[in-house]
Amino acid sequence: MSHPAPVHFRAAGVSLVISLEGPVPAVLHWGADLGELDENGLRALALSTPTETPHNAPDLPRRLTLLPTERDLWVGTPGLSGHLGGRRTSPRPVIEDGSTRLSHDADLGSTLEVQLSDEVTGLEFGLLVRLTPQGLVQVRHRVLRPADDQDPELPYELSAVTALMPLPPRASEILDFTGRWARERQPQRLPVVDGSHHRHMRRGKPGPDSPYLTLAGTPSFGNRTGEVWGFHLAWSGESHWRVERLPEGAGGSTSVIGGGEALRPGEVRLAPGQEYVSPDAFFAWSGRGLDGISDRFHQYLRARSSHPVRPRPVIVNTWEAVYFDHSLDRLKALVDKAAEVGAERFVLDDGWFLGRRNDTTSLGDWQVDPKVWPEGLAPLADHVRERGLEFGLWFEPEMISLDSEAARRHPDWILAPSQGQGAPMRQQYVLDLTNPEAFAYLVDAISNAVTAFGVAYIKWDHNRELHEAVSRGHGDAVAVSAQTRATYALMDTLRERHPGLEIESCASGGARVDLGILARTDRVWASDCIDPVERVMIDRWTMQLLPPELVGVHVGSSPAHTTSRDTGATLRFAGALIGHAGVEWDLTSRSAEELAALQRFIAFHKSVRPMIARGQVVNADVADPATTLRGMVDTDAARAVYIWARTTTSASVFSGQVQFPGLDPARTYAVRVVGDFGLPSFAGRFHSAWVQQAVDGELLLPGSVLTTVGLPMPTLSAQQALVLELNAR
Repeated sequence: MSHPAPVHFRAAGVSLVISLEGPVPAVLHWGADLGELDENGLRALALSTPTETPHNAPDLPRRLTLLPTERDLWVGTPGLSGHLGGRRTSPRPVIEDGSTRLSHDADLGSTLEVQLSDEVTGLEFGLLVRLTPQGLVQVRHRVLRPADDQDPELPYELSAVTALMPLPPRASEILDFTGRWARERQPQRLPVVDGSHHRHMRRGKPGPDSPYLTLAGTPSFGNRTGEVWGFHLAWSGESHWRVERLPEGAGGSTSVIGGGEALRPGEVRLAPGQEYVSPDAFFAWSGRGLDGISDRFHQYLRARSSHPVRPRPVIVNTWEAVYFDHSLDRLKALVDKAAEVGAERFVLDDGWFLGRRNDTTSLGDWQVDPKVWPEGLAPLADHVRERGLEFGLWFEPEMISLDSEAARRHPDWILAPSQGQGAPMRQQYVLDLTNPEAFAYLVDAISNAVTAFGVAYIKWDHNRELHEAVSRGHGDAVAVSAQTRATYALMDTLRERHPGLEIESCASGGARVDLGILARTDRVWASDCIDPVERVMIDRWTMQLLPPELVGVHVGSSPAHTTSRDTGATLRFAGALIGHAGVEWDLTSRSAEELAALQRFIAFHKSVRPMIARGQVVNADVADPATTLRGMVDTDAARAVYIWARTTTSASVFSGQVQFPGLDPARTYAVRVVGDFGLPSFAGRFHSAWVQQAVDGELLLPGSVLTTVGLPMPTLSAQQALVLELNAR
């Protein structure tokens, strides 16, 4: 009997080889490009897959497939878990004859689609595996219960659908993330060991401690070195993530990486004719460290038709400037200052709607408060546009206050058990978006405000976790997954009604940062903390997944409102340079000198903004954890901007030579220290010769020297940053 030859997809230096021999497709290779392989070469690759049978082992080789089950003698996490009344628990999916479909699209990439049927569970499965033009592997599962199922009275209880990809033995170190409010995306490293490194996010959203991106790589992989394999789930609800190693492995793989949506008990109960489609799982490989992983995701996101293409408007947000003190005259004065310094968008934050004088009341009442705004928001919105800025407005649509007209009139709209709401969080509860009436109310209320006040931008917040998230309107059925999908639908509906409307994903800062929410929003707020010392690493790791133009970075006040830390303006400006820049500072109380420096910063940011939106993010491998060198290099490497930052003092006196990644070694670069908006405090008594020349004018250096030898970076005082601009000559 002749078996089909393996499928070989290639893109952006990546090869994905999939075997179609066996009941379910299996990955033979995912990693570095293998070059052109003919059918004989592919069959030889399949033949080389280890199938040795050791003592005290099954008589057939263990097999890891793209839907692994016990039938394949796989004893790790299964690809499917569920049951029908305690039965049908051991799936045996098989490819349906003639169902395999291969396709290629210049925009989407190369795709394998197969249909599988299972005589044990009675389910049908759809499997999609795609290698995108950027070298990402995209995996999606579809689980269908046929309409003619023999047990129509019982639902099939789906527990989990997990996407897994193989890891080779040399992937021996894990990097993922944890965090808390105002300190999101903190990296943590640990070795790959036997067993499962399993993260389960139960907050109703990814949360500030989300793994966000789970990475495994060769020992001590760095920003620019080592092989790295990564996994991201494009989902804004609950999720599970894992790196798992078994002593015997399966085939050539000792470990797997992956995850999926975390379904609560009873959340997905398939009746005949119903289906479940998993969130997209994305897998990335890099042969040049972490920057190679980020470059693939950045290119993928930038290639989307929905990706913002016009320059990202510089924002002035009112929150830390005025909080709930909404006064038309005060806000108009803030608008005037925003226009003077060169801002392009003015966002009115929390406090504008009915009865909202503090954070204990009124969520859900999305009508303008006539006591504070007797003429509505039109006078402010008109003034914003008269000064040449766009008008933005804050909402928290998914939440509700008990002290609100909405809650008093519609207690059934609260996402909570009928027996009682349970404990509040941030003095608020969750609005049940799966309730059709609540959903329709929000669509109309938000649409009315957008239309009435010419809102161009919504800051969409989400400030609490989902606890006891059951829908009163659906018999107290669990509704975390359904709430997430309803949130997507609400955003999609508003954008359909208002073409051009932009939305920012904010969730107590950066607690909902994923490709699922980014499919319908235009940026994320990385953290409620604007302290530039904290944001050095928060922003660095947020941009591990997202390109900088999708990440909000603001100039805040000193001392910082979240940490009470005093910092100099130069550091605050440098910290807000690479990203979607904004200001969250009471400009009406600033001196003329401070405003002039801010104006110069915004002007410089605008000069490099096109490069930020298309260039490559680079991070140097620096031995001293107190220092970082990160930057943007244009697509043709003709221009670059780097930020050399120091957060604390170090044991060493000097930083030594640091390589500048991403430049063209064959070119010569003019290096300039950017002093437009101030210089940092230098710890040394005298500058190095190269620093002095780059401060006074510019220094010409070969790209080969910058990339290979590097520069002896100046010793900065703690909490300082130096901005360097490089132009090819």
